[in-house]
Amino acid sequence: MREFIEYLVKQMVSKEEAVEVTEDKQDTQVSIFIRVDPEDMGMVIGKEGKNIRGIRALAKAKAIKDNIRVNVELIEDKTTEKSDAPEI
Repeated sequence: MREFIEYLVKQMVSKEEAVEVTEDKQDTQVSIFIRVDPEDMGMVIGKEGKNIRGIRALAKAKAIKDNIRVNVELIEDKTTEKSDAPEI
């Protein structure tokens, strides 16, 4: 499942090397975590969330075939935000 999601996401972004997809399996439940470059976040989410919903729908279809449950999450890095503290 991880490889499938990773392939889909890498086709959407401009910085493929920054794509990280991790998988956490527990019995018949699989959690997929997607991390991309902050510049590519909008592309993965898509207009009104259509792209990430499409990824989740494809993952769900594959999960039904594999007889498992899947949860796909997009992880946002907070490291690119500026600090509110004034510079001295």
